[in-house]
Amino acid sequence: MPSHVPNSSGLQRLIAQLAPLLIVCAVVFALPVLLNNDFLLNKVARYLVLGILTVSLGLSWGFGGILNLGQAMSFGLGSYAMAMALKLKTVPVHTGASGLPDFMVWNNVQHLPWFWEPFRSLTFAIAAGLIVPALVAAALGWFMFRGRVTGVYVSIITLATMVVINLVIIDQQSYTGGFNGITDLAQLEIFGVAFDAYGRATYYLVASCVLLSLLVAFAFTRTKAGLIVQAIRDHESRVRYFGYDVALYQIFVFALSAAIAGLAGMLYTVVMEFASPTFLGVQLSLSVVVWCAVGGRQSLVGAFLGAVLVAGMQGALSESTAFLETWTLVMALFVLVVLFLPKGLAGLAQVVLRWIVLRRHAAAGGVTQGVGQTEGST
Repeated sequence: MPSHVPNSSGLQRLIAQLAPLLIVCAVVFALPVLLNNDFLLNKVARYLVLGILTVSLGLSWGFGGILNLGQAMSFGLGSYAMAMALKLKTVPVHTGASGLPDFMVWNNVQHLPWFWEPFRSLTFAIAAGLIVPALVAAALGWFMFRGRVTGVYVSIITLATMVVINLVIIDQQSYTGGFNGITDLAQLEIFGVAFDAYGRATYYLVASCVLLSLLVAFAFTRTKAGLIVQAIRDHESRVRYFGYDVALYQIFVFALSAAIAGLAGMLYTVVMEFASPTFLGVQLSLSVVVWCAVGGRQSLVGAFLGAVLVAGMQGALSESTAFLETWTLVMALFVLVVLFLPKGLAGLAQVVLRWIVLRRHAAAGGVTQGVGQTEGST
């Protein structure tokens, strides 16, 4: 009989940890019932995609201890992979006589470049949107973590790499659209279902990816590899002493985080209907760090909600004439959270829940003591 107690306790703990994730996802799926407005639904879908991006950073920073200031690099690569495929499926008015994208025609490109050819296949584009960011992150991680680069140097290297890729994309205007990005895209169509940016099908596609991303990240944190990654975050030298290949685990979580960010980038292209170099910009990358810190970097659900809430607040305030520039306000919020809520909103929620539980236990103890005294007196 006692042998079953740990299993029961472990199952209860698993359910308790999964409950916030499932509740948040249930609310996400129920929103279209409440929002009978296609424009508003599209805006919420954008915030949800940014939430997926922030979850990816929470996985590498909160659980792996790797602060990636270039997380938008993976996001942008995924975005461009999807945009290239959808651009090749546009109507002829947006392409040249030989099916070339319009910006290539304007720049006197005669033939479709070889690296564009595979993107005629949507399957290849989706795979590339996941694999290319992961491979770039793995290659970058190999140089960093094999060389035992840590701390602020990792942040600087990732930020510099993102800036370089951003400049390359802008510079190669003939092949990437330059500053303008890739616009006038066809709608994504999978198994005969067209995903209009303002349609409910697209919203539910994003919502499904929110659920998938959170479950994948959560499942990884509970695997042996995930637990080792968290141990490396807390005591890297001790884990290395026990004979584990620390760099290998760091590279893996770094690449997994990049793949999730690539998925978010592909979804963002579908929702926004274009790809832009700003998707690989410094401001977006720093914003993701702020959202993750505000929500709670060691909580996947907290990181997701931090992005949705802060990005939503930015969007609402930017529509007001009193707050045309919200970046200063967001940075002020970031400073306040770091000073007073180091574990973010998720940490605050845990403190409040712990306080409620203790109050209930105290109340239950008081009732039990009162009943005992009454029985003793009788």
